[in-house]
Amino acid sequence: MTNYLITNGKIVNEGQIFNADILIKDGVIAKIGSSIEVSNDVQVIDAKGSYVIPGMIDDQVHFREPGLTHKGDIESESRAAIAGGITSFIEQPNTVPNAVTQEILEDKYQIASTKSFANYSFMMGGTNDNLEEVLKTNPRNVAGIKLFLGSSTGNMLVDNQDVLEKIFSSTSMLIAVHAEDEGTIQRNLAEYKAQYGDDIPVKYHPIIRSEEACYISSSKAIELAKKTGARLHVFHVSTAKETELFRNDIPLKDKKITAEVCVHHLWFTDKDYDKKGNFIKWNPAVKTEQDKEGLWKALNDGRIDVIATDHAPHTLEEKSKAYTSAPSGGPLVQHALVSLFEAHKQGRLSIETIVEKTAHNPAILFQVEKRGFIKEGYHADIAIVDTEQSWEVNKENILYKCGWSPFEGEQFSSKITHTFVNGFLAYENGQVKEEHKGQRLLFVR
Repeated sequence: MTNYLITNGKIVNEGQIFNADILIKDGVIAKIGSSIEVSNDVQVIDAKGSYVIPGMIDDQVHFREPGLTHKGDIESESRAAIAGGITSFIEQPNTVPNAVTQEILEDKYQIASTKSFANYSFMMGGTNDNLEEVLKTNPRNVAGIKLFLGSSTGNMLVDNQDVLEKIFSSTSMLIAVHAEDEGTIQRNLAEYKAQYGDDIPVKYHPIIRSEEACYISSSKAIELAKKTGARLHVFHVSTAKETELFRNDIPLKDKKITAEVCVHHLWFTDKDYDKKGNFIKWNPAVKTEQDKEGLWKALNDGRIDVIATDHAPHTLEEKSKAYTSAPSGGPLVQHALVSLFEAHKQGRLSIETIVEKTAHNPAILFQVEKRGFIKEGYHADIAIVDTEQSWEVNKENILYKCGWSPFEGEQFSSKITHTFVNGFLAYENGQVKEEHKGQRLLFVR
C-alpha cells in the first residue's frame, strides 16, 4: 500500500485551522506535524493553498441497491460521493426488498463490500410488524434504526402508535425518523387533486407537504423520545418552526435528541420551483426563504447538529412525469461539500463549522469508530479542497448514474481535488481510481 505525505495544507480540525503535514501510513494518519521527514517511497501531495479536511460522513443517502438500480447503485453513487469529498455514508432501508430483516440487511453489506468506493453502513428499517427483527440489530456494526413516520419513496410508513412506542422503548440504538404527518399530507393532497387532477403545479408541493405536517410529526416523535428515553435523530428538518424543538445548551455527546438538515433545504427555496420544477421536489419539501433562514440560524447556533444530503436519485424520465407520478428526491453527494464552501464564501458559515457539521458531529452522534477527525491513529479519510478553482456543474462532469443534478448550470468556486479513503488515494483531480476500498463502519457502543 502506498504511503503519503500531505504537505503545505491548511488542516481544519476541531474548530482550528493550522498549517501542518500529515503522514498517511498503512491506511491511518500516522503523524501530524511540521516538516515531517519521509523516505523516497512515500508519495508527496502538495496541498499548498488548499484546505485539508476530514472526509464527510453523510448520514443519509439512498443508493438504490438492491432493486432500484436503474436509478443508481452502490458503485455509481459511492463513486460520485468520493468525487465530492464524502468518504463514508449511511444508507437507508427503502430499497427493494426493504431492509426489514437481518438477512436482507446483511445482503446489502455484502454488496457494498465488493462495490463501494466509500465506507458504508446500512440502517435497519422498522415497520408496523417487524419489532422482533429490529431488536436483533447489532449496535456495533449497524448505524441505527430508520422509521418513516410519513410515507415517502418506498412505502415503509409506520403509523401504528403502539408499535412506535414499543420500538422507542425497546432499543438503546439510535432511531432516525422521517417526520411528516401522513394525515395532514393526505388531506392537503386531496384538496389539490380535486382542483388540478394529477397535474398539480409543483409549487404547491410545500403546501401539500406543509410546515404543519412536519411540525406535528417531529414534535410527536420528540415527545415520544422524551417519554421513553429513546435516542432520537430527526432527519432533514425543513422548517424554521421545527428548529424550536431542539436544544443547544448541552454538548452534542450528551444530547438524546438530535437534528439533521440537508443541503437542498439550505440552498433552494420555494421561489426555485418555477425554474427547477420536479428536479427540486423532495420529501420534506423545499420551503420558504424564511424557513431557509431559520435553518441556517439553527445550524450555526447548535440546535441542528449535522448536515447531510438525503441523496436520492431518480431518472430524468421519472422526474419529468406529472406531479403525482414524479418521485421525490434528487442526487447530491458529488456537490454537497462544494455547495457548503460556496455558502461559506457567501458568509453563511465558517469552514470550521462545515467540518464540524459534516464530519465531527456525524462521528460523535453515531459513535463512529476512529473516523470524522484528523487525528493520529484515525483512519485516513481525508478530502483536499481548493477554494480558488471555479467550475460549472454540467452533464460532462456529473458522475451520478441518473445523469443529472439540481445544481446543473451552477458555478462553484471551490473544488475537491483529492479524496483519501482508508489511506487510499481514491480520487485525484477529476479521476476516480477504480478500486473499491470502502470498509464497513464500526461503532463504539
